[in-house]
Amino acid sequence: MLKKVLSLLFSLSLSLLSQSYEYDYLIKNARIIDGTGAPWFIGDVAIKGDKIVEVGYELDKNKAKEVINAKGLYLAPGFIDIHSHARGGLVFEPTMENLLRQGVTTVMEGNDGSSPLPLRISFEEFGKLQLGVNIGFFGGHGSVRDSVIGWENRKATKEEIERMKEIVEEAMKEGAFGISTGLIYPPGSFGDTEEIIELAKVAGKYGGIYITHMRSESNKIMEALEEAIKIGKEAKIPVQITHHKIVGRANWGMSLRTLLRIERAREEEGVDITLDQYPYTATHTGITVLVPGWAQEGGVEKLIERLKNPELRNLIKQGIIENMKSDRGSGDPNNIQIGSCRWKPEYQGKTLSQILIERGVEPSFENSAELVIEIIENGGAMAIYHSLSEEDLQRIIRFPWTMHASDGGVAKPGMGFPHPRTYGTFPRVIARYVKELGILTLEEAIRKMTSLPAWRLKLFNRGLIRPGFYADIVVFDFEKFKDRATFENPHQYAEGVVHLWVNGVLTIKDGSLTGKTGGRILKRGER
Repeated sequence: MLKKVLSLLFSLSLSLLSQSYEYDYLIKNARIIDGTGAPWFIGDVAIKGDKIVEVGYELDKNKAKEVINAKGLYLAPGFIDIHSHARGGLVFEPTMENLLRQGVTTVMEGNDGSSPLPLRISFEEFGKLQLGVNIGFFGGHGSVRDSVIGWENRKATKEEIERMKEIVEEAMKEGAFGISTGLIYPPGSFGDTEEIIELAKVAGKYGGIYITHMRSESNKIMEALEEAIKIGKEAKIPVQITHHKIVGRANWGMSLRTLLRIERAREEEGVDITLDQYPYTATHTGITVLVPGWAQEGGVEKLIERLKNPELRNLIKQGIIENMKSDRGSGDPNNIQIGSCRWKPEYQGKTLSQILIERGVEPSFENSAELVIEIIENGGAMAIYHSLSEEDLQRIIRFPWTMHASDGGVAKPGMGFPHPRTYGTFPRVIARYVKELGILTLEEAIRKMTSLPAWRLKLFNRGLIRPGFYADIVVFDFEKFKDRATFENPHQYAEGVVHLWVNGVLTIKDGSLTGKTGGRILKRGER
């Protein structure tokens, strides 16, 4: 009798093991926000392999290997960060937990004119890592120019432009999603409009976009915007104004003009132009952004050489003072906060004014400029510039063609001193601008994080909850979903993501990492 029972149990076990399920996962009773901007609805989502295979109501749970009850939770497409600087941290943190905790499943790299070249080598190297999220690349104009001309502040020759076009074409054939510029940063800033038009034409020919950190985001922002529109028109390429913002107190309110101009370019001139933005009133970049562009020709070594010349040093210092008054400093050295700084880690988190006061020195513009020069001479630093207005931010965030993006990277707790956007961009949009202030509906905020950037990038199989789309899915608790990172204490993970899938791989379950990763290298045109 015992043998018969054991035999029956064994046969039943084999039957269960060999059972073929229609779904790997069935997410039940979720409030589904499909990414289109339409109102949420209660339903079920089924996943098989790396795809969504069914979206419906009361799907049969017996068809699923694993059933997850999401009652009371929201389900949305995984968030797409169209402006990221993730590649620098992939080697030490390939899981990218700071992004996963925000609900991010895809990031775009190669922004602000800086990208690895050739891309295929980076694809091979990054492809060996267990990536937590998907990653795609733009080809960087600054990197292209550097490879052909270096850091020379001059007009490119016809031969040099032809060589740069060849490099852009190579990047596009390798899978780049377009070309990026960082026209405030050398060596990209040394290129003129005609040079960029010629390179953008190549990217446009392959269906790419032109994503630009404009030449100015402060005193000359309208001229910079006109340049971007001209490039879009003449190169016949879609334009993305990246991390759109208005820098410097004297310029606050200019978003009224920039958004009107963008709308007119779209509606009256036929320019396919869109933008993205991070939800903070402070920027983040290297301390050398305060230095006049002419002084940076040849790179940091040449800059330091010029600083040894008393006459040039004084000219550079006056340029730094002017930038502190009317640009990134927004009229006060106390608005410039030191970020990651290897030379003096104790400076991290402190403003220029605070450092000078601790030294017993008056926090004047003159002394602040000298401190900036001292930092540059000792290896440089990143800095956070509190130079934006909440009014402009809210006006831009409401604009229908604005996408949410971090301009952040991969972070590991305790390493450096990043901008809080690195940990909190996407939950902050929902916690502050949806839940707290009501600037956006939840469905509209999700659209700007998912289907809008997917459309911009021609990722026509991501960004929506649809059968046949890749299973990049986030399930979150609306009441608990929030950013925790601050300007004083940035190394804090966001809260509220309950479950998350990347290409059908359950990466977060019940709020904890599963140890499994599903990220991939994305290439333009792939299905």
